[in-house]
Amino acid sequence: MKKIKGIIPAVFTPMKEDGSIYLDQIPKLVEQLIIDGVSAFYVCGSTGEGFSLTTEERMEVAKRYVESAKKRLPVIINVGHNSIKEAQKLSEHAQKIGADAFSAVPPSYFPISSLENLVECVSEITAAAPKLPFYYYHIPRLTSVEVDMIKFLNLAEENIPNLVGVKYSDFKLFELQSCLEFDNGKYDILFGSDEMLLSALSVGVKGAVGSTYNYATPLYNKIIQSFASGDISKARELQSLSVEMVKLQYKHGGIAAFKATMKLIGVDCGPIRLPLQTLNQETIEKMDDELKEVGFYDWGRN
Repeated sequence: MKKIKGIIPAVFTPMKEDGSIYLDQIPKLVEQLIIDGVSAFYVCGSTGEGFSLTTEERMEVAKRYVESAKKRLPVIINVGHNSIKEAQKLSEHAQKIGADAFSAVPPSYFPISSLENLVECVSEITAAAPKLPFYYYHIPRLTSVEVDMIKFLNLAEENIPNLVGVKYSDFKLFELQSCLEFDNGKYDILFGSDEMLLSALSVGVKGAVGSTYNYATPLYNKIIQSFASGDISKARELQSLSVEMVKLQYKHGGIAAFKATMKLIGVDCGPIRLPLQTLNQETIEKMDDELKEVGFYDWGRN
């Protein structure tokens, strides 16, 4: 699998007002993201509430994203689960429906005891879809699985034959750089912190997965373009806008606010599942006013 360059939204799972999944909204979301200029789709991750969906729902959502993408762009399916058996089932399904790659966090309710234990768990998951390229999902602030990623890559290289990369959702730029340079750049390291994209570009990142890429891809593409052309001052200016936007939305509920923003740009993805809490209309309107005040609809969407 070729390394993925550019912006990869961690896509939402659209839902109806009763909280059931809204599969028919997925094609519209895919078309809008393609128009916006994304490079791939990351499905059923944290932003997609994959861990709040049933296994059957995750399969339905994954299938509809693959069908809607129509092989125009790669689709990566997150299969992470506290049950390795369920993760294997999701892995087999991702391979069967024609996904381009799959990804997983390790089980996290029962703590991972060692690096070897982590690799063993991931190896079990990936063995269920041996022909499908795999990205390890490193997000220690949610999983509490904190390991030296260079040691992980060394051990995984021997035990996970279909490993092609890492979704690196941590803030250690020195480790990120080491992962990018590991074995002469063997692995595709996708960065997962939107508000730090410019910093990641500076150490060699080419592809990034994130939540706010669902509605602000034009902004982030301009950051990449400015950096590539050597206009670092412009890139810093644009990244500052991203930081302002993300801070504003975290104030209103983080992922719930991100999902609500989709309605504001005309692609309603519905409510969010507990334990996350759906924003009420008053909060959405306040956030909309604040987004207008900072000019988001000009620089974020154009």
